[in-house]
Amino acid sequence: MLNSMMNVNALAMVVKFDALAEVLVTTLIFVVIGIVFFAVAYGILSRIFNIHKEIEEDHNTALGIVIGSIMIGIAIIIAAAING
Repeated sequence: MLNSMMNVNALAMVVKFDALAEVLVTTLIFVVIGIVFFAVAYGILSRIFNIHKEIEEDHNTALGIVIGSIMIGIAIIIAAAING
């Protein structure tokens, strides 16, 4: 039973390469778009708040938590937009 489940030839063509390539290209496009939106959001936040000075020099933990929460929220929104 185990030998039939581990048959490499049976598992090799579960997904056709054409369909897999299409899904991979689409996924990479959405990843790039998501990273661009995330970078733009971080750029906007860094202009609103002086993130580096407040977090690194002044050790403002509260601002770090707020910025992290905003970034997680933006990531969730981007993921929901990508999934449809």
